Amino acid sequence: MAISNINQLLIRNLEALVATRPLLVNIADDGFIAQYLAQHSVIQLDSYHSNYAEYQATKRIANPRVQSHFAVQYQAKSRHDLAIIHFPKSKAEFGFTLAMLAESMLEDATIIIVGENKGGIKSAAKLSHDYLTFCNKVDNARHCLMYIGRFKASLAHFDLEKFYKYYSIQIQEKQLQVAALPGVFSQNALDIGTEVLLAHLPEKMSGKVLDFGCGAGVIAAYIATMYPETKLSLVDVSALALHSAQKTLTLNQLTGEYIASDSLSNVQERYDFVISNPPFHQGVKTHYAATELFLAQIKQNLHKNACITIVANSFLKYAPIMEKAIGKTKTLAVEKGFAIYQCDLNNNSLKNN
Repeated sequence: MAISNINQLLIRNLEALVATRPLLVNIADDGFIAQYLAQHSVIQLDSYHSNYAEYQATKRIANPRVQSHFAVQYQAKSRHDLAIIHFPKSKAEFGFTLAMLAESMLEDATIIIVGENKGGIKSAAKLSHDYLTFCNKVDNARHCLMYIGRFKASLAHFDLEKFYKYYSIQIQEKQLQVAALPGVFSQNALDIGTEVLLAHLPEKMSGKVLDFGCGAGVIAAYIATMYPETKLSLVDVSALALHSAQKTLTLNQLTGEYIASDSLSNVQERYDFVISNPPFHQGVKTHYAATELFLAQIKQNLHKNACITIVANSFLKYAPIMEKAIGKTKTLAVEKGFAIYQCDLNNNSLKNN
């Protein structure tokens, strides 16, 4: 596996990353951790991820000196003297991350922030003003930047609830309450793709329903409201998304099963309906592999008469993938730059244009 630009920047600074109990925050491992452990033979390292796939990759290291964590928020058992933070694509999530970490750090702990130039890291000093006494640039290589800082002495106790954004949406005659944490898709408002998708759901739904890439839970909440006899499973790679989705369903007095999964890795059941506004962005780059893998593998999780409906940017040609992997696929609509694709294995509930 090629070492990322961010980790190359960290590796060239390995000697300076001196600590007894360092914490890595959303640092994807591609060999960096092994080099870090080799350079500093006495450290006990914790690696926290809000991304389940990256958490699984770190967990596979299986080194007693490495503890891997996946959760909506990190809470240390022993305080850390160093944190290395991957600057997130959401600037709001950066403030969330700093606020979350403050109570897990020693008073004189060093804070390292790394990220790609085009990912917004140049705003790290400005965005960290409420949390850090200073945030200074210390290195620049491989189109990436590294900053160093230190937490302010007395910061407010971290309250996850304060970072939620709430809004209401009206879809046909149904009104729903939505809750979303920073960095979660559709954090501030209903996105156009989901709006188009909800207008082209199957006319009748019952049984087990899978919402793949659930985000803040808008799709699942709408389905449960319109079709109360359905049993919902919500899947996402993000701990923040899953927590948001659970909050959204609770606000609307709904329930579901929440599954952290790298694509379909932890999805075990078969479903009558699969509905998805699948993700195609990861970090600051555009990736289609996760959605293409989902479409290629989803048939194993479908009942024989199941129906799958997805929305995608109209330039993403997912219909041929669905045709090959699942069965005959129909384009239900192309609206507002989005296309709705549906494959009905029973061929009886395809919604007419």
